[in-house]
Amino acid sequence: MKKYDLVILGHGAAAFAAAINANDLGVKTAMVGTNVTRGTLTGGTCVNVGCLPSKHLITVSNLFYHAANNSFEGIKYGKGKLNFKKVIEQKDKLVKKFRNEKYINVLKDLENVAYYNKKGRFVSKNEIVADNEKILGKKFFIGTGAKSDIIPIKGIEKVEYLTNEEVLSLKELPKSMVVIGGRALGLEFAQMYAHFGTKVTVLQRSDRIIPESEPEISDALKVYLKEEGINIHTGASINSVSKKGKNKIVNINVGNKSFDIEAKQLLLAAGRKPNTENLGLDKVGVKTDEKGFIIVNDEMQTSAKHVLAGGDVVGNPMLETLAAKEGSIAVENAFTKNKRKINFNEIPSAIFTYPEVASVGLTDKEAIEKGIKCRCGIVPFSLVPKAHIIGDTRGIIKIVANQKIRQILGVHILSPHAADLIHEGVLAVKLKLTVDDIIDTVHVFPTLSEAMKIAAQSFYRDVSKMSCCVE
Repeated sequence: MKKYDLVILGHGAAAFAAAINANDLGVKTAMVGTNVTRGTLTGGTCVNVGCLPSKHLITVSNLFYHAANNSFEGIKYGKGKLNFKKVIEQKDKLVKKFRNEKYINVLKDLENVAYYNKKGRFVSKNEIVADNEKILGKKFFIGTGAKSDIIPIKGIEKVEYLTNEEVLSLKELPKSMVVIGGRALGLEFAQMYAHFGTKVTVLQRSDRIIPESEPEISDALKVYLKEEGINIHTGASINSVSKKGKNKIVNINVGNKSFDIEAKQLLLAAGRKPNTENLGLDKVGVKTDEKGFIIVNDEMQTSAKHVLAGGDVVGNPMLETLAAKEGSIAVENAFTKNKRKINFNEIPSAIFTYPEVASVGLTDKEAIEKGIKCRCGIVPFSLVPKAHIIGDTRGIIKIVANQKIRQILGVHILSPHAADLIHEGVLAVKLKLTVDDIIDTVHVFPTLSEAMKIAAQSFYRDVSKMSCCVE
């Protein structure tokens, strides 16, 4: 029986960040690659079946689509040829490369970390079993991640469906697809396959897609996606799914109408659930919420004081970089006198549709709910010169600021490269900058990042009647 100062359950972003920090601190550590998802390997969701392969395929699909659908006069490529099998093969090579370079090879340099590529579970307060091997630990970190939640739908058990794992590795491009879920995951896959040539229908239960986003952004993105030929039904309640030959039939209600949608493939993208089953959490006294997510305090400590947790297994927001931060902070708090906490208001998020959606901080609704009198600066990207240069003026930037002192409380962007542009907003929120600070900052012309400055200037002037580069 081997003994360790720290035992980590999981081998994704949170677990690796915890292991690296533990190694740097000289903590004798075991990482047990607990894995209860379908097909996820060392490295967890992001590198294998999440952000890395999906964003690669999104990039390829955007290039394929926009080559034939660009706005530049005099350049017409026509519809290109797509070898979908080769696209998937290249994605697989990229995943293997990053899994080896960023995870498997990293383990080799962690001299204080022993890796067990086995499934582990608690059998007592300080003991886990990895397959048949017993491992003792003084402290534990749980970073086992999450997987697709299979929502209860009548007939779903009789129909073949896809999750985020399978949809990334289809052998051939489907002619049609129904996507259940109109948030980040569902919309990214919907547009990606639509750009490749699949006829896509999105079903969203709420009245808006990405309902947590600013209404202006949600409504605009819906228009853009529909203009590209994606069918979107909001306020849709799903009655049942069934088979018709090799096709899937989804029966839905929208308003007072009930009708069927038929497609070759069905993708379930309506939420995630934690990988906490069969971990033996009851043996160690770790409490979970009604959905199974591990409950932690603001120092990443669970109800069992010697057990910490982080990443997707503790719930929203489920972001790879946040998972890594939580894993690192958890270990630091456990083995040093530091008691670090995360300000979730400073954590940015992004949706990699085209145009992209990116946000940080409060929405105006959230600000009002907190009793803050706020004012918003909203600017369309048609007022950003660089948007005209690149031939795509679609988009909106919205700054939410304290009405009195003009402190920036939130920034929300819909535009090409929004995921890159949001970081000026992140710093603005983190450092408590005002719109005047942004106005006083010289921006490169012409750039899309000028949108931030123009939105700040909209608090004081009519920016539609302003020349370029005015302070």
